[in-house]
Amino acid sequence: MATILLAIGLVLIIEGLVFALAPSRLEDLLAALKQMPIETRRLVGFGALTLGVILVAWARSLGA
Repeated sequence: MATILLAIGLVLIIEGLVFALAPSRLEDLLAALKQMPIETRRLVGFGALTLGVILVAWARSLGA
């Protein structure tokens, strides 16, 4: 449970930094995402999901 809370906290920190430090760049990114085909967005999402799972598994193995 502590790992899940840590992960959620880290995501919120990173998301908050993006909104706080570069809100106009975020608008540009959202506009670029809107122009991207749905399948490409889906592949990017699956890639990010896969990388996240790998990083979590790696971090947990280092802590064990």
